Amino acid sequence: KFKVTIKHATLVSLQQLQMLMSGIPTDIPAQALQVLDIVLRDIVLNERDDMGFVPVGRSFFSRTMEDPIQLGQGIEGWNGFYQSIRPTQSGLSLNIDMSSTAFVGGGSLIDFIKEILNRKDLSRGFQNEFDYVKIKKALRGLRVEVTHRGQMRRKYRIAGLTKDSARELRFQLSTGETKTVRDYFRETYKLQLRYDFLRCLQVGTEQKPNYLPIEVCNIVPGQRYQKKLDDGQVSKMMSIACQHPAGRETSIRKSVLENKYNSAKRANEFGIEVDSNPTSVQARVLPAPKLRYHGCASLYPENGAWNMRGKKVVNGAKVGIWACVNFCNELTEDQVRIFCGKLSEMSSTTGVNFNGAKLKIFHARSDQVEAKLREVRQQAGNMKIDLVLAILPNKNGSLYGDIKRICETDIGLMSQCCLLKNVEKSSPQFLANVALKINAKCGGRNSVFADIPVSLPVVWKQPTIIFGADVTHPSALDDTAPSIASVVASQDWPEVTKYHGDVHAQGHRVELIEALEGIVK
Repeated sequence: KFKVTIKHATLVSLQQLQMLMSGIPTDIPAQALQVLDIVLRDIVLNERDDMGFVPVGRSFFSRTMEDPIQLGQGIEGWNGFYQSIRPTQSGLSLNIDMSSTAFVGGGSLIDFIKEILNRKDLSRGFQNEFDYVKIKKALRGLRVEVTHRGQMRRKYRIAGLTKDSARELRFQLSTGETKTVRDYFRETYKLQLRYDFLRCLQVGTEQKPNYLPIEVCNIVPGQRYQKKLDDGQVSKMMSIACQHPAGRETSIRKSVLENKYNSAKRANEFGIEVDSNPTSVQARVLPAPKLRYHGCASLYPENGAWNMRGKKVVNGAKVGIWACVNFCNELTEDQVRIFCGKLSEMSSTTGVNFNGAKLKIFHARSDQVEAKLREVRQQAGNMKIDLVLAILPNKNGSLYGDIKRICETDIGLMSQCCLLKNVEKSSPQFLANVALKINAKCGGRNSVFADIPVSLPVVWKQPTIIFGADVTHPSALDDTAPSIASVVASQDWPEVTKYHGDVHAQGHRVELIEALEGIVK
């Protein structure tokens, strides 16, 4: 039995909102807007025909809105929509947009662990410490419900994994007797554990521990996945997140119609009416600026793309000493040498001064990143290495991040990574794109605006620096990692094409950039 107490919180007046909509200067009535937001939110959660939406902030997601995308390792991509009330020049507007995010797939926790470890069965348990750490990290914070108590599906949040298996882990009963988890479940629930060799879930606290066998737990459905997606998962997620404008508009219109705001009981009680047609506003497509390349060459981009065939970069960087590190067993020394030659030739064609001396080709495994990169730096001696070219087997794993972190924060080397599949093809377009990346990284400029007064009327009259700044925070489940602050600033007025960047770590979830004055100086 539960005792529910309902208290009157406050009286919210809509008068200030009416004044704002009438054009009378006043502060934006946040409370009144919040009330309307809550009403419309309730319609989605409790009055739609296909109820079952999961709220995340101001967005709503459903597994049945569209078939979820399997992202791998037990994670799914769900579609949904964002909804909020906004005061605008034309009155109150209901802002709706499509949204997507990752959720943990429901079902058996055993099956979820199989997905994470990429195994068909768990008969051999966790084979090593790496498996244990990987599973522990994936399960922490996950909500599960037990299946061994009939209709009483009690829910728990996973705090961690035990070191001992269910057949070994002992705990003390209220009588003072100690038993293993396996024996307790056999005697109390008449349940013979099939996976008694697996470790148990810790769902209690350090002061009051509580243990559950993995096999008696199912994942509570509708849990948003808040950890970082790997590159493969991000790529799959983009397939549902990216829509053409026309398709996006169709999806938005469909969501508005299915929400049935005007026939909803809650909307009628509050006298809310929603126009199902989107607001029409006057707009125009800005003309693409004319771009200038080396010499007198120029062009106008079309539909956001352009081809610089037959053109050279405005300012070619000079790549003197450079090295190539191959992390792919499939590539031979000759294949790597041929690729390096093609890239050097294409770079010269695009205007990059790629005529320096190349150190020998290095070969390494993915677990030798730091040692091999330090070897490259050591072999250069007193010579300055302008570029390290790294060939990676695939996008998955931490290899790319490790290379960037070690090169650009530990030993001070500029790096350019290439995937094996692209190296094997070595198409002219791929080689040209890599050459442009190398040019920008090594201090060159690929293109600039051709007509500065027309393209940049705000900044061309007097020396101007354009700054950009942002702070990225760790996931909600990470309570120790630092926030990362970054600041960029233009260096080449009046073109403002070349930027210098500063990246540094600061306190956990600190929003303001620390020591900004020193960074700017």
